Amino acid sequence: MAQRPSVRGVADVVALIDGLGKISGRAQVIWFLVFGGLFLDAYSNAALSAGLGPMTSQMELTSTQVSILTATAPALAIVFNPLGGWLATRIGRVPPLLIAKVFAIAGGLLAAFASGFTVVWLGRVLVGVAYGVDFAVAMALLAEYTPAKLGGRLNLWQAVWYVATTSNLALALLFFNLDVGSDIWRWSVGSAAVVAVALLLSQALMLKESPTWLAGRGRLDESVANLDRIYGIKAIAGTPDAVTRAAADAPAIGFRQAGLLFKGEYLPRTILSSVISLGQSMQYFAVGWYLPLISLAIFGESFEKATVGSMVFNAFGIAGGLLSAYFGRRLGLRLSSAAGFAGVFVALVAMGLTFGKVPTAVAFLLPVLFILCHSAGPGANGKSIAALSYSSDVRALGTGVTGMVGSFGSVAGLYVFPQIKESLGLADTFLVLSVVPLIGLITCLLIRWDPTKAASPDQVTGRNSDTAAALSVTAR
Repeated sequence: MAQRPSVRGVADVVALIDGLGKISGRAQVIWFLVFGGLFLDAYSNAALSAGLGPMTSQMELTSTQVSILTATAPALAIVFNPLGGWLATRIGRVPPLLIAKVFAIAGGLLAAFASGFTVVWLGRVLVGVAYGVDFAVAMALLAEYTPAKLGGRLNLWQAVWYVATTSNLALALLFFNLDVGSDIWRWSVGSAAVVAVALLLSQALMLKESPTWLAGRGRLDESVANLDRIYGIKAIAGTPDAVTRAAADAPAIGFRQAGLLFKGEYLPRTILSSVISLGQSMQYFAVGWYLPLISLAIFGESFEKATVGSMVFNAFGIAGGLLSAYFGRRLGLRLSSAAGFAGVFVALVAMGLTFGKVPTAVAFLLPVLFILCHSAGPGANGKSIAALSYSSDVRALGTGVTGMVGSFGSVAGLYVFPQIKESLGLADTFLVLSVVPLIGLITCLLIRWDPTKAASPDQVTGRNSDTAAALSVTAR
């Protein structure tokens, strides 16, 4: 009978998970259930986008009210991304994910049955809380569930995002053909609550706490038990090593320790992941989120044509999201982000210079190029690079802070885009926005960190010792 490996701390847990050749069985189900939360985040965002026109007409919303509604969820994420990371560091990865689903259910139902702008806005507030908490924690948990050699799989969240968006658009088209009239937006946002209920029940039943987080808290018996429950890895809890004892004795990481992300080797990683996250969210929410409006401009004033056009655009987003895992593995997250930013820059400049002056086929191909380059590069990597760049003790906080920065980009894209469009027109707006991917490209070329080309931060014992020492100093 083979001797069971001994787990003395985080490094041992990471080594056992990294030793797996694949994710299968219960681990595969759990892995995709976490992805389900990211599906819900995208679905909830698309629910408002798909029904924005009918809602605006029914409630006679002003352009300012529309901007407020569209920007509310990402604006709340500015606060709740780091708060979600803080919660995940303090109480574990799974509880915040379940809490987020409760907020998503309440937000979807409140908006669906709203009688006026204020109640819809309150529903979007709750959706924003769910979005902020879930995204920060889910990416950290996925990074800890995934063997290092399969780290590129984290980029599949981008394909999931576009699948969710396309699903909601298809559902909106179904509701339209069922002749629900201007209430179509209520069915759209209400369906997000149904998805949230299904996810809440499934995640509560199946998810298990991260063995890596448990080991970092000194709870080795529970960590070993979850290694068995998730992966079928048979191990025993050993005597905690020095790093584990130091981490267990140190105060729990909170916002005061966020400065660790901006020191030493973590500084360039934080800058790179933040710029990628900021750039990708700004360009997507300024252009990609408004694809129904762009479709109207290209294909004509018809809800059906605009929705089908958006679905076609999003199909290319799904393809790009699937390709992102391949490019991330072959080129690395940094270079694939740089290539994607370069493609988006070219697409935006071309859209700005040719919009309204070229045949429909050409006008259609340029947004396709935008979506492909965005989703295959920085769109996926903005979240993944943060989740893979930090050791487990600060990973959730790191993904939260990066997500917060990205949410600033979302708000800017959602709120500023309509204002610039109203002042300059659609063509010149594309030219102004081309500055965003250009800055992203330059940053990716200057900062050469890539987590897919380096050892896992948790495997570098010196890193854990430095963090624990820094925490001890902070506590004093």
